[in-house]
Amino acid sequence: MSSGSRPSSGGGGGGGGASGGAGGGAPGGGGGGIRGFFSKLRKPSDQPNGNQVQVGTRTFEAHELQKLIPQLEEAISRKDAQLRQQQTIVEGHIKRISELEGEVTTLQRECDKLRSVLEQKAQSAASPGGQPPSPSPRTDQLGNDLQQKAVLPADGVQRAKKIAVSAEPTNFENKPATLQHYNKTVGAKQMIRDAVQKNDFLKQLAKEQIIELVNCMYEMRARAGQWVIQEGEPGDRLFVVAEGELQVSREGALLGKMRAGTVMGELAILYNCTRTASVQALTDVQLWVLDRSVFQMITQRLGMERHSQLMNFLTKVSIFQNLSEDRISKMADVMDQDYYDGGHYIIRQGEKGDAFFVINSGQVKVTQQIEGETEPREIRVLNQGDFFGERALLGEEVRTANIIAQAPGVEVLTLDRESFGKLIGDLESLKKDYGDKERLAQVVREPPSPVKIVDDFREEFAQVTLKNVKRLATLGVGGFGRVELVCVNGDKAKTFALKALKKKHIVDTRQQEHIFAERNIMMETSTDWIVKLYKTFRDQKFVYMLLEVCLGGELWTTLRDRGHFDDYTARFYVACVLEGLEYLHRKNIVYRDLKPENCLLANTGYLKLVDFGFAKKLASGRKTWTFCGTPEYVSPEIILNKGHDQAADYWALGIYICELMLGRPPFQASDPMKTYTLILKGVDALEIPNRRIGKTATALVKKLCRDNPGERLGSGSGGVNDIRKHRWFMGFDWEGLRSRTLKPPILPKVSNPADVTNFDNYPPDNDVPPDEFSGWDEGF
Repeated sequence: MSSGSRPSSGGGGGGGGASGGAGGGAPGGGGGGIRGFFSKLRKPSDQPNGNQVQVGTRTFEAHELQKLIPQLEEAISRKDAQLRQQQTIVEGHIKRISELEGEVTTLQRECDKLRSVLEQKAQSAASPGGQPPSPSPRTDQLGNDLQQKAVLPADGVQRAKKIAVSAEPTNFENKPATLQHYNKTVGAKQMIRDAVQKNDFLKQLAKEQIIELVNCMYEMRARAGQWVIQEGEPGDRLFVVAEGELQVSREGALLGKMRAGTVMGELAILYNCTRTASVQALTDVQLWVLDRSVFQMITQRLGMERHSQLMNFLTKVSIFQNLSEDRISKMADVMDQDYYDGGHYIIRQGEKGDAFFVINSGQVKVTQQIEGETEPREIRVLNQGDFFGERALLGEEVRTANIIAQAPGVEVLTLDRESFGKLIGDLESLKKDYGDKERLAQVVREPPSPVKIVDDFREEFAQVTLKNVKRLATLGVGGFGRVELVCVNGDKAKTFALKALKKKHIVDTRQQEHIFAERNIMMETSTDWIVKLYKTFRDQKFVYMLLEVCLGGELWTTLRDRGHFDDYTARFYVACVLEGLEYLHRKNIVYRDLKPENCLLANTGYLKLVDFGFAKKLASGRKTWTFCGTPEYVSPEIILNKGHDQAADYWALGIYICELMLGRPPFQASDPMKTYTLILKGVDALEIPNRRIGKTATALVKKLCRDNPGERLGSGSGGVNDIRKHRWFMGFDWEGLRSRTLKPPILPKVSNPADVTNFDNYPPDNDVPPDEFSGWDEGF
């Protein structure tokens, strides 16, 4: 019967409808109930009647289900329409969220730019020297309880421009020949020594320096209620509290109290800084005081004497006679100091040796076991300045005699073969390569006739005067003045940067020598890796420098806007800096202020170094002692006043790599003194590598940031080439970089010679400095 065939086809149709219903509901996810309904459909196996379908515990006739199919399809269609409508609404919301996120990013960048400008203005106002504020004297700091962990700054920390600092240039000729000592009881001396040893910075000084520091401190007493330090005043003294109690406050708010055994004011003995808090005696107090000038004399004089003494020792060693002063100076840097009690065998005959020794104090006895004799024969006695073991540096490893320390003991300076090899290379080949000192000096000088090369591009500016210069926009501001975009004779097709420095401010901070050094060094340079100086001017209020302009802006601004750079991008900008440093170091110039703020991008995307206020030309093998640089970038030897040279730039290069890849310097704290303490703990204490800076880059950073300057990559016999050969630079196109055929990772957008969109916006400067007539700028 037809009725019998219809249920059969109807049952099949019902199954098809159920399948279609489930499929129709699946895309939108809204037909869950319908799918559930049909998933339960099954033929009851125990029912003989094939026209029935069981759903759960209920049994339906097939024709009943057939009637439900149109209703179900209509319900599914309605659900699909609702889902499509909801999906359209969601997509619209997602698009709007994306647009808002873009707007937030743009606004955040603008806020960052404005915040940078405001922070610069605030820092300049708070610190007249253009220096960061001195450390806040909180109870934990003044109590010498600094327990900083050497960790990298957290992500999301607001980045502000870093401010450089500088002490007055050192001039030993104007200082007394001897340091004045002040009488103290044994107990007072011990109390000062204990306070120094608890201070994270001062305890890093050499034993002889601490002894001299204690001897040179003088007594000061203050009655209850008297101010010892007042907020806003310049600071140049360090204090150790001997008796009594003092309180620390800022802007009237109490910060903490200090008692006996506390050191305060460490930053003031490094360089001129404004006190950021006040200290008042709560009771009658006794203090021991050290002036900055005395501290600098102690650290510098002892350091210079030790270095000079070592140089004299080493130049007397016959196998070193063909080495340059620069190489011998680096050898002196890497020598370790050891002490042996009387009777101790420093060297035993027959042992393998790999070290060379110079006697710093005391005596040693030389003995030798002669074949056929029962007891070693005494050969001679060596005294201060004598040396032994030099043949071990040539690879002759077996010792031919015993060296025994004489009572009460001997202090020796040691150089091992590995350090010697890195610094000098193979000595035999060096004898051939170096020749006499005159020939070596000629190799170092580069390029020939530098004055002629440099003068060529300045001839067209010979007739330009300050009246010919027209200001167009502000490119930057700082504690010393401003940098303006200018044109000459109204020709906006060719623009320049005019750096205007306040003369009165320069005199107040005693930076005249540094300003003249900047002018002279930039006049001597002519390379694509350094911004060109065309001409200088002066008037009653300012000294001016007319400079090459780089309209791509500061690398720091690009880094701030992007957050951090990847390996490829960082490698390019590090390579550009390395080319510039190599040029300077060949001229015996130490830069001393490397940081992204001092790296400008030309229109081509290539980088140039700028701001040579701290640069200095050194005699070969000599050091300089002035504390200067940016706190996050200064090397340990600058902090400890041990004397520094070009190796300080290699330390800064390691910090620069970190900042480019992390987005911030690795050593950063709430105040400069804490930053210096972290630096003195060393780069090995940092928790790197991490997700942004990999193992290869980390390895390079750690080789550049060795505590000992002579051990840093770049300080050895291979020079800058040792850095270029590091694995991090593997495959880098150095020739393409020098020929400018290598495509830069970032190409700045510059529409015309007056386009300043790559710079932050700065308000007009209505602060007119006073006239300055001392005449220090004669000839500028």
